[in-house]
Formats: sequence, structure tokens, C-alpha cells
Amino acid sequence: MNKTNLFFLVGLLALASCGREQPVPNPNLPPTTFTFQMNLNLPGTPEAVYDAITGDISGWWDHKFSENPAKFYIDPKPGGGFYEIFDGSGDGVLHASVIYAQRGKLLRLDGPLGLSGKAVTMVFSLSFEAAGDDSTRLSLDAHGSGEFEENVPGLVENVWKHFLFERFKPFVEGRL
Repeated sequence: MNKTNLFFLVGLLALASCGREQPVPNPNLPPTTFTFQMNLNLPGTPEAVYDAITGDISGWWDHKFSENPAKFYIDPKPGGGFYEIFDGSGDGVLHASVIYAQRGKLLRLDGPLGLSGKAVTMVFSLSFEAAGDDSTRLSLDAHGSGEFEENVPGLVENVWKHFLFERFKPFVEGRL
């Protein structure tokens, strides 16, 4: 490289760095992480419980963006998702993506769920293990990170307690 090209390159780099502002962290939203686990025993085989927690979930999942979604389901395959379809035109939301699916063993979701639009990443792993002849131990392992207020991890954990213990468990007990 000759001197002229070198000076030109240095000048461009100097010009490119002028006027750039460094990102300013928001002191009200520090990067945060959380994790929690919960377990419950349910009637039915691991495959039956897996089938109940996937597919149409409108019978037990009661937090929605729309009042009466046309479809509300988890498509349990890699690349599938947790969808809320608002209407017949296909408008809706992808609450989470399915990143691992093995029927009767493991379902892993990656997405913000109700925190859509926030700088948040959450991964939820649901594992299914036989517990006796016709019973399943369902385990949730949750991990989250991002910029959110201090109370959000507790809220997310409480919402999952609501879904699993107050909604899903009675749904499965009445269905299986």
C-alpha cells in the first residue's frame, strides 16, 4: 500500500469515528438474568401429558393478547412455535419458537411470551418422566435474561405456577 492510500484510509477512519456517540446504558434497566425450576406430578403417560401441553392449548392457557383468538396452539416440532392467531386473516403473534421437541421427553421453547417487544430472551424446557405406572413428573426449567425491572423474574415465575398448577394440572386431571 502506498503512502497516499494509507493517508486516505487513516483519514476515512478518523472521519468515520467523528460524531459517534457511545451507547449510554439505562440505569433503570440493568441487564438481568434469572432462573427457576418447578415440578409436578400428573396422571397419564409422558406421551399423553406431552400431547396435552401441545397442540390446542386454549383449554388451559389463559393469558392472551387478543380476547378471543381464532387459534391458540403449540406446534411441537423443531422450527414450530407457540402461536396465537387473532383472526381468519392470519394476524397474530409468535410467543415462542420450538427449538427442541421429543414427544414424551422434552419440549424447549425460546421466546419472550408475554414480554413481546422487550429486549428479553427466555428459554423454557419442559421435561416429561414416567413416575409410576400411569403418572408423569413434569419439570419446568426456566432461564431468562435481558433488560427488565427487578420484579419481572418473580412475575414470570408466578405466571408459570398459575399455568402449571392452577390451569394445566386441573385440565389434565379432567381430561386424562
